Formats: sequence, C-alpha cells, structure tokens
Amino acid sequence: MTDHQDPDRCLDGYAHILAEVAVTGRRLTRDELASRRAPGEQAAEAGRGLRELVSAHLTAARTAWPGPAGSADRALAAVQQAVDAFAEGYERAQRLAVRQEEAARREFIEDLLYGRSDLGRLAERAERFGLRLSHAHAVAVAEGPAAYGEGDPVARQVERALIARFGDRNILLTTKDGRLLCVAPGHQDDILAHFAHQVHAATGGGRVAIGRPQAGAGGVVQSYEEALNTLELAARLDLDDPVLRAADLLVYPVLTRDRQAMADLVLHTLGPLTTARGGAEPLLGTLTAYFACGCVAAEAARRLTLSVRALTYRLERIHKLTGANPADPAHRYLLQTAVIGARLLDWPAREL
Repeated sequence: MTDHQDPDRCLDGYAHILAEVAVTGRRLTRDELASRRAPGEQAAEAGRGLRELVSAHLTAARTAWPGPAGSADRALAAVQQAVDAFAEGYERAQRLAVRQEEAARREFIEDLLYGRSDLGRLAERAERFGLRLSHAHAVAVAEGPAAYGEGDPVARQVERALIARFGDRNILLTTKDGRLLCVAPGHQDDILAHFAHQVHAATGGGRVAIGRPQAGAGGVVQSYEEALNTLELAARLDLDDPVLRAADLLVYPVLTRDRQAMADLVLHTLGPLTTARGGAEPLLGTLTAYFACGCVAAEAARRLTLSVRALTYRLERIHKLTGANPADPAHRYLLQTAVIGARLLDWPAREL
C-alpha cells in the first residue's frame, strides 16, 4: 500500500495542530491549511469516502483534545454523530445523483444511436451532454480483444486521455455492445484520431473505424452505422489496418449494392477454382495476397510462406482453371473484383 493510501497518513500532524490551537486560540496558518488539503486530495485519489475521513478526524480530535478527561468528549461525540449522519445523507444523495445521471446518459445514447425520440427534444437533451446536433458529427467505433462496458478501466483510461487534451466539451464517450464509441464534431478530426491512438494503446491492438461526418441527429446514426459496417468489412476482407475510415472504403458498399450481380461475377470468374485439389480457398488466398502486395510475386510468396516457384505454379494453375491470367493487366481487374466479392459474400464457405 502506498503512502497516500495509508489510513493514518491523512492525520499526520493533525493532533499537533489541535494542541497548539486549543492553547493559543489562533486560526490555522496558510501552511497548516495546505498540510490538510494535500492528504485530502490524496485520499480522494485513493477512492476513500468523505464520511470515513470526517469520522477519522473527529475521532482523532476526541483522542487528542487537551484538558481534563471528558472535558469536551461528550460534546465532540455528539458532533461526530451529527457530522457522520450528515455525511451519510450527502453520500446517499450523491450516489443517487450519479445513478440518475448514468441512466439519463444511457437513455440518451440509446435514443441517439437508434434514431428514436422527437428530434427537437433529442437536440435539447444533447446539449446537456456537450453535443450540438445542428452541427455535423462523426462517430468512431472501437473494438478490442474483450467487451468493454461503462466504468471499464480501458474506457476510463481513454476518456482521461481525451479530456486531458481536449476537455470534455463537444465530445461524447460511451460504450455500446462491448465496443467503445466516440462522438465528436465533424470538423475536429484530430479528436477521433487521438481517440483511435489511445484505444489502440489501451486495448493492446484494438481496431477503430471512423464514419464520415454527417449533420443532425440522423447524421450521428448514419456515421455510427458506417463505422460499424466498416468494422464488418475489415473482418471479412482481413484488413489489418488499426484505423479504418469509411470514406476510404466506399468502393466496397458499391460493389455489393447489387448482390446478385456480384454473386454471378464470383461464380462465373472463380467458380472453376472449386475443382482444384484442396478446393478454392488456397487459390483464393493466393490471389488475395498477390493483389494485396501490388502483384509482386516475391512479396506475395513471403506473406504466404511459399517459395516464389510454388507461388508461380499456383498463379499458372489459376490461369488454367479460370482462363484469366493474374499477371496480365487486362485480366487483373476482373479477378481482383471477383476476389473482393468473394470475401464480402463469404464465398466459398457460403453457397451463393
């Protein structure tokens, strides 16, 4: 246990001050007041309750009071009881206020992200939490190796880091479905970038998706859904970037807007790979790695832990089965689009 957590540390020097003041009747000096504030701050940081601390000071006063035994004990005992009851009521009301604030905040977040409630009323409630819904906002959604909830140490660490740098105005930090969320003004991209950096560090490699800035209460929902969809895309496409922006991945929703057309392209272009020994997946993985590294055979072979000769054999096999040559620029776009479609549609694991 550190010094500032020691139960007796906050009383250091207190009895001596009492003894001097009782004899002289003087007021406490500036240094003496400072000597009492410091341990108070340390006790608060250690999470000790105000009621406990007040009671400890009153007990110490009764013990150290100068003069004949019992000269002031009964009076101080009554003071101690009264102050203890007062502090109990104070803490009870404080806990209730915290619970009510948390409930109101959670209800607001649910209404905001699901687009519920009257928009005018929602905008009024938003100002209480530092948001002006008439302006554009962007939403960042982060997921890590564990599920995170309100009060989670990771959530608190990220929140402290953002408040220390930007203050707590115009930023809403929360959790939903085990993920961390940050809502920030659309023109302040540095807030979401810092959020992403802090999340990546606090979660040991968590991934963050950032939706595009959108105006109004409905814009917050749209940006939030874009960020969620971006996380889903990243998982399907095996993207390894720690920070993904919906604006940079707009081509993928376009490709899957006509699902049937994409399914036809995948089956027509890559369907023959299912006849290969071992099925289509190894050859599909080969194409994915080959296109991901700019069609550099040596780098693709390294990523797949293959020899360049083995990779070349696989590419020739793909050419023979599909009729499309991955090394030929004229065929490359067709194959790459079909590979992206296969990942988005979870083919060949899922039947199209």
